[in-house]
Amino acid sequence: MNGSKREAVVVAYGRSACCKARKGGLSGTNPIDYAGQVLRGVLERIPSLPPDRIEDVILGCAMPVKHMDYNAARLIARRAGLPDTVPGQTINRFCSSGLQSIASAANAIIAGAMDCVVAGGAESMTLCFAPHPAEYQNQWLLSNDEGTYMSMGETAERVADRYELSREEMDLMAVESHRKAYQAQCQGKLAPSILPVQSAEGRVITEDEGIRPETSMESLAGLKPCFRPGGRITAATSSQTTDAAAFAVIMEAKLARTLGLPPLARFVGFAVAGCEAQVMGLGPIYAVPKVMAKTGLTVEDMDVIELNEAFAAQAIACMSDLNLPVEKVNPYGGAIALGHPMGATGTVLTGKALDYLKDTGGHYGLITMCIGGGMGAAGIFERLN
Repeated sequence: MNGSKREAVVVAYGRSACCKARKGGLSGTNPIDYAGQVLRGVLERIPSLPPDRIEDVILGCAMPVKHMDYNAARLIARRAGLPDTVPGQTINRFCSSGLQSIASAANAIIAGAMDCVVAGGAESMTLCFAPHPAEYQNQWLLSNDEGTYMSMGETAERVADRYELSREEMDLMAVESHRKAYQAQCQGKLAPSILPVQSAEGRVITEDEGIRPETSMESLAGLKPCFRPGGRITAATSSQTTDAAAFAVIMEAKLARTLGLPPLARFVGFAVAGCEAQVMGLGPIYAVPKVMAKTGLTVEDMDVIELNEAFAAQAIACMSDLNLPVEKVNPYGGAIALGHPMGATGTVLTGKALDYLKDTGGHYGLITMCIGGGMGAAGIFERLN
């Protein structure tokens, strides 16, 4: 290293459409296939990058089992047609895996260990998502730490209890999520990130499938709670289960200039934090202040905030405690409408934020989410082009 300051920049990104798990357009397609198509599509956006300059592929996956086992990052790299010289690693930080992959790539670049890394995430909630089998659960943790294996829905109920959130408040967030997502879709605001993916059946998929423009307070009022008898959390106020993949190319800024690749955004900072597992949805409350302290920025500096809507309960609580301006949060809709393909979500949200910043001329974007098991993550990016 020559001692000069190194910067990690985003030079390309893209994703598949977010498809409904089990009944959507990608439910019959092997995730290695559709993730490979997305990775290839992202690289086609920067044809001046020689594939052999890629030093690693870091893939986030929350459920790296079944079709996503056997180091899916390397399998996807092979499926995308990358040369044998390109390695891959699969990482898991549950719901923030796709943001963690970008942060890990950026940190490696800033440290001088690498110059060009592909980062992203992929999830097949159709094929690989299931409750953790009871026979694999640790007995000591079951007896001594009730939140460890608690269902995510029950953690949302506990957040609703703690913050005394009404069913109507949560239903209203769901209505707004679908309204904003539908408006964004109609106006073409979601399209720039989406790469066409061909399903196993030969269908070319180009639009997010979970948006329901007909959603209303009246239509949601009749839904039954789905996690606790007499509870307040319904399927409509929970993120949708989703199949999707997303990738970004992260590069050292000087190398990007050498290759003639305009940097789209600069990686500014990233932080993770732990919290009580039984209210895991509150994770951003702890992660956001950490990343602000690291970067010297404030919530007021952010032009857009992508807060993953794992559940309306936790999103409302986080917005309240962090004093997030409503107009800056999820302007193109959130996971209640668009879905939460767990390992890919962080990369999907990064692309959404960068698209919004480009469209509006803004500068800073914050991506944050809660994480199963009691954590939160937050990352900041600065738009450059």
